[in-house]
Amino acid sequence: MLGSPLQGLIRAMAFVCSVYLLAVIGFVLSGWSLGDAAYMVMLTIFSVGFNEVHPIDTAWLRGLTMATILLGCTGMIVLTGALVQFLAQVQLRSLLGIDRMQSQIEKLSNHTIICGYGRIGQQLARELAEAHEGFVIVERDPAKFAIAHAAGYTCLTADATDEAALQTAGIERARVLATVLPSDATNVFITLSARNLNPGLQIIARGEVPSTERKLIHAGADKVVLPMHIGAERIAEMILYPSTEQLLETSANMRDLKRGLHEVGLGLESLTVPRHSALAGATVAEAERLGNGGFFIVQVERPGERIFARPGKHFIIEAEDSVVLVMRGNNVSAGAIFNAARQPVKIGRGFSKMSEE
Repeated sequence: MLGSPLQGLIRAMAFVCSVYLLAVIGFVLSGWSLGDAAYMVMLTIFSVGFNEVHPIDTAWLRGLTMATILLGCTGMIVLTGALVQFLAQVQLRSLLGIDRMQSQIEKLSNHTIICGYGRIGQQLARELAEAHEGFVIVERDPAKFAIAHAAGYTCLTADATDEAALQTAGIERARVLATVLPSDATNVFITLSARNLNPGLQIIARGEVPSTERKLIHAGADKVVLPMHIGAERIAEMILYPSTEQLLETSANMRDLKRGLHEVGLGLESLTVPRHSALAGATVAEAERLGNGGFFIVQVERPGERIFARPGKHFIIEAEDSVVLVMRGNNVSAGAIFNAARQPVKIGRGFSKMSEE
């Protein structure tokens, strides 16, 4: 109730010392020597019960002695309790390795702070650990904290909305803060606090609904991630690029290439050109022109024939070709270009020609 065990111990010691000094002064004012007064008060406070140094034969001396017993003994009880509490905390911190964890945090610089160790926080921590990137997890749930601690991650059991917790996590020295809690309001609050504590920090925030994105940006977030939106895009990509997963599973070089492209903001996808596609029969140059710079074709595999790596601009794409694309921007939009069907062109009163427009 009085604060930390150390603060409680200091306050109890200050109280006992104050009672001791005041009681000594009282006995000295009654005509006792300083040595006799100090000895008498020491015996009284610790309840030793030896004989009085001088007779307690006046109302003043009796009142002073009673006050010394009452306040001194009470102070010693409080002091003993505070000392036990402080020693217990020291032993507990040593047992849990909290001091060691704090020492590890203090050594970090240019690191990442992850606020929340839920599903997204766990995946993020795993990826950063594999990349040997320094990070600290701030999680208030003891169960989740225990999971993070068991995984060997540097973590802090605290509420990330508390500025003191962010400071303990080394926010002044951090490079990035990722707040990935499931509550939009909490993420907004953490973003505001983090931006105030470190104006140069890069903040990546999670949002559950699109309307929160603008609030997070105004609060100071540099980037906002919408898991539901990303999940929907990923499902759409799996529908539009069904052959990409197979391509990556069978080719280690392609997996390495995709990772390298991802680091520079590009993507690698593979798709099979449908028979109804408007690009069946079009050249590589025509397809890339329709993409408006959103992709370029790096490989074409034709059923029953060899693989055409880096096909020229006059290479004709045929139906059932497997096309590998290097993409930027919206992968879903690029895939829609290949899946778009030929549109009939109206000639006279009927439709007698198919158009690739």
